[in-house]
Amino acid sequence: MKKFLTLLSALPAILLFAWLGCGGDKSKGVIAYTPQTLSNPFFGVIGDHIRAEAEQNGYEVLIVDPDYDVKKQSDQFDDFIAKNVTAIVLVPCDRLSVGPAVQAANKAGIPVFTVDAKCAAEGVKIEGHVGTDNFQGGELAGKAMIDALGEKGGKVLILDLKRAHSCVLRVEGFKKVINAHNKESTGKIEVVAELDGNGDRTKGYQSTADALQAHSDLDAIFAINDPSALGAYTAVKEAKRQDKIKIIGFDGQLDGKQAIKEGKIYGDPIQHPDKMGKLIVQLIVKYQAGEEIQPETLIPATLYTKAEADQDPDLK
Repeated sequence: MKKFLTLLSALPAILLFAWLGCGGDKSKGVIAYTPQTLSNPFFGVIGDHIRAEAEQNGYEVLIVDPDYDVKKQSDQFDDFIAKNVTAIVLVPCDRLSVGPAVQAANKAGIPVFTVDAKCAAEGVKIEGHVGTDNFQGGELAGKAMIDALGEKGGKVLILDLKRAHSCVLRVEGFKKVINAHNKESTGKIEVVAELDGNGDRTKGYQSTADALQAHSDLDAIFAINDPSALGAYTAVKEAKRQDKIKIIGFDGQLDGKQAIKEGKIYGDPIQHPDKMGKLIVQLIVKYQAGEEIQPETLIPATLYTKAEADQDPDLK
């Protein structure tokens, strides 16, 4: 013991502090994060802020990528349970099919939290949710569409993602505003098609290309996120109809904001993934301390158009 104390006293103060603060303190546990996909930068930003906030609070972080694969996400849950992680943060690949995986974690006594998109499966226990007020964001998208189309109105394609509860809410909010507008205005806005955009550029492009073939008089597109909106723009540009068709996205990712500045996308209700990542970890910390937590925390979306893009210091 004497030799150990002598060794400690001989260490420079800064090294002793580092030893006590890092190697000397045991981790409080592991927070595991499985989003829909890490190919979407939005979920990467959430993950970055989960890691930063978790490490600041003494937790390790395990981040995996199911890449939209429900089976892979279920297998990841099995791995989390085998590792006995402290908590699981989930963005469901499928809001219903993920149910058995969540039930398995519940049975193992591992708390499950959702971020961005909810789990809608029956018989599961979700301790807390942090996300955007997606219905309110959808309403903002509807208002932006009315502004984009003006007094004439027009025909609209919706690129949806029905597997994600958050995206279902966005479309519902959008339609609420459009339906109310149609009761009061002569410039009707007609939703002529709802197609799966899968939340990515490739499927957004393919579905838009199909819609452009079927609807030669299409006036606008509402896409439930930026990747599908950018895919839609590629199809519209290839058809040489970019001056005719207005696109409303959702998220406010950097490439989406840049597209708004360049006039490719009319506008976005923007989310705040940095806040989501931070707040979900704060919920977990409170939960682990035995404190009462809110079952749902919703962050309002804000509308971002070219006016905001032109003043955005993060853009070229």
